[in-house]
Amino acid sequence: MSEQEFNLSPTRPYMARAIYEWVCDNNMTPYLLVDATRPNTMVPEQFVKDGQIVLNIVPHAVHALHISNDAISFSARFGGVSRDIYVPIEAVLGIYARENGQGLFFDPSEYEHTQNDEDALKSSTEEPAEPPKKKTTLRLLD
Repeated sequence: MSEQEFNLSPTRPYMARAIYEWVCDNNMTPYLLVDATRPNTMVPEQFVKDGQIVLNIVPHAVHALHISNDAISFSARFGGVSRDIYVPIEAVLGIYARENGQGLFFDPSEYEHTQNDEDALKSSTEEPAEPPKKKTTLRLLD
């Protein structure tokens, strides 16, 4: 049976939390690779390069880090200015240690079916377009 038949949740948020903890436990610096072009992604645009940004999420560099099943959010300073960061989990491309590059990189297409499912849901909840009306004619029969 496929994952969709069981309606399993994606593994990305669970794996991101595990790798983050592993990197921190080993006194390394966790880096988050983000696809900054994904909808609802809030990162400092001036640091985005080729549609991606790498964020240092070491505990002493961020405030109120929260890795949920839907997003990673925190506050951090960029150029001395505090910014609230919001990264939808589907925009997370990888999480790894700066020191040795070990970590986990995710399949960028993992969440493509969820976007299509949302589009299908929207179209099914919209009222169907009325079929074009045919011109009525009256014909007398003898």
